[in-house]
Amino acid sequence: MDKVISFADQANGVERGEYFLFLVKSEKVNAPVAKKRLPEIFKITIKKVRDIDMNDLLQFLNAKGNMTNNCMMTMNAMNTIISHEISAKHPTLRNSFYTLHGATSLHEGIEAWRGYHQSAHPTRGKMMINIDLCATAFYEGGPLIQMVVKILGLRSPNDLRRGLSDIERRKVEKRIKNLRISDNHRPENKQKFMIEKLTQNSAFDIMFDVDNGNKIDVKTYFQNIHNIRLLYPFLPCVVVRKNNYLPIEVCDVIPEQQYMQKLDCNLTNKMTKFARQNPAIRANKIQTGLNILNYRDNRYLKQFGMEVSNNMTVVNARILPTPTIQYHQSSRKSLVRPNGGSWNLRDKKVINGAILSSWSVLAFLSYKDLPDQNISERDPPISRANPIGNTEESLKKAWLKARDKAWGVKPQLILCILPNTGSDLYAEIKRVSDTVIGVATQCVQSVHTKNPKKQYCVNICLKMNVKLGGENSFLIPEHIQFLADEPTILMGADVYHSSSYAALCGSVNVKASRYAASIRVQDRTEIITDLANMVKESLKTFYQTCGLKPKKIIFYRDCVSKYQYRYVLESELTAIKEACQSLEADYRPTTTFVVIQRRHHTRFFPMERKNADKSGNCLPGTVVDTDITHPFEFDFYLLSHAGLQGTSRPTYYQVLYDENGFDANKLQMLSYNLCHIYARCTRAVSLVPPVYYAHLAANRARLYSFRYTGTESSKGGKNVAVAVREELRKVN
Repeated sequence: MDKVISFADQANGVERGEYFLFLVKSEKVNAPVAKKRLPEIFKITIKKVRDIDMNDLLQFLNAKGNMTNNCMMTMNAMNTIISHEISAKHPTLRNSFYTLHGATSLHEGIEAWRGYHQSAHPTRGKMMINIDLCATAFYEGGPLIQMVVKILGLRSPNDLRRGLSDIERRKVEKRIKNLRISDNHRPENKQKFMIEKLTQNSAFDIMFDVDNGNKIDVKTYFQNIHNIRLLYPFLPCVVVRKNNYLPIEVCDVIPEQQYMQKLDCNLTNKMTKFARQNPAIRANKIQTGLNILNYRDNRYLKQFGMEVSNNMTVVNARILPTPTIQYHQSSRKSLVRPNGGSWNLRDKKVINGAILSSWSVLAFLSYKDLPDQNISERDPPISRANPIGNTEESLKKAWLKARDKAWGVKPQLILCILPNTGSDLYAEIKRVSDTVIGVATQCVQSVHTKNPKKQYCVNICLKMNVKLGGENSFLIPEHIQFLADEPTILMGADVYHSSSYAALCGSVNVKASRYAASIRVQDRTEIITDLANMVKESLKTFYQTCGLKPKKIIFYRDCVSKYQYRYVLESELTAIKEACQSLEADYRPTTTFVVIQRRHHTRFFPMERKNADKSGNCLPGTVVDTDITHPFEFDFYLLSHAGLQGTSRPTYYQVLYDENGFDANKLQMLSYNLCHIYARCTRAVSLVPPVYYAHLAANRARLYSFRYTGTESSKGGKNVAVAVREELRKVN
């Protein structure tokens, strides 16, 4: 096994500011075979590969050079140095370490651990370390028998004396597969294993050959050889190697193992609640993490001549002015200027209200759970369906009832009322309605039908209006001046890597208040493989909707790792230009290419109460474009939304290519203002709508293949290309 690591020449390397790269090679040395397992012996060879030149990084930090392989290698070395000491004391996953202090049980043998992320980042003139809170799930250490009790929700191991049903056995096997364990029946020679599966038979029934050619069961073997009388012989055994069985009760779960499977809805909610911290508490906990890291006394940092401040960085920020939103002219209040990132629809009418003339209600609940209630004025037909029955057949029947009730008018909408748990039903409803029947659906949880809240009802109505072709609101021209000057199309692109779908959403009018989606099955790569055709579709839809050719394109791209920026830009900018020229040879709209990052660990904490909202977060419109940003490129952090729970995460924007002559203020203002016309709510959202819609579209595409993969978290299920009905491509 080869591994590349970084060292310093401790006699001279620190003073010269140099790092050396070494190749560490390990070779297994043959040892005699014995029944008692002996330690494995390895021969280690260390060979110097090359020097790491610090000058490239210094040039880059001071805006005198570009990012090079030497820069990346040096930053990787720095990350290794700052994490080395802490990784010897705490479980470490990538750039984060975790502590048992403050851990809490999530039930079923899983517990939530709080941790701290740390990573070195280049900024203007210096390297900085980003520290933040993080959390993840670990298996609880201890006897495996106790974990089985918790997985099955039993009171004690005594409840296992009856054995396991086949359903229980499969549930336990799914949870503990690939779990690392140690045996406890030979204290002087404990061994570690990985669980492959559970046996179908119990320890009492499993027979295997012994040395004299006779057969013996596992229960008797442990009694005769190890003098251990099994307390639970009617339980299955764990298979740890081919034909190697261990009774569950002689196994211990090795502590500090991350839980790698997808958490179910209930456990996810518990984990989210555990991880969520308001700004003041989060800032204090980050300071606690800094004390644990104790950079000042870190001997490795001292050997490399590195110094780290114990204080958070203070940065300059601006708060952008709030835009004005336009509603229908006949409204009592047709213009609204949000306060604190939100507003309401009192005394307001939407710009263009759709007419709903043919629809039905499909309730996936019994009469007992949801009695029939008269729906005022429209009185649509109400159908019932089994949530685990034939959803496609139920939707088709609801569609026919709506058509018959409206004297043959094609149904516009099916309102689906769902039980309050499970995502399988929702996925199947969307697959059938979008790709088979071709009708819009609006799903609501049944809990909201019993005691509906005004804001929930408002959000549902906003969604339904745009699904039916209506328009809710737009920004006044002064606040989207760049779009108002010349026809401009906004595009947002996202890739759903876990299931390999790509989505592009493009605006279809000059006010950028309505969008249409294009989705593709995607290879597991950063590059959107069919982007040229997707852009072409968006340009044609824009022209067909408003009769104008876009003269400018603003392309917002999500889900790109920083080290892939240039690679993605080169490929996808070429695809955009090819799409334009495929429509007309001399069609060359000016293009701005912006990448967006949401998955990062940068957080802002207001220093004065007047600059905080009621949740303690920075005010909506807070923008930071100095001190912690790229050494010389055009980038900024924008906090466009108001905090509801926890600490708000700003969105990071970086301009990779610009033919439209944006300055920082103009692009920041445009991006912030656009966040106020997300059609589904009356709040400013955390990122620009075209990207938000693209994310929703990519996620929706994942649901279309749901029935083929068998489960949401399925790995290796095939992706299925399906056609979305044309009338449903408008995603907002």
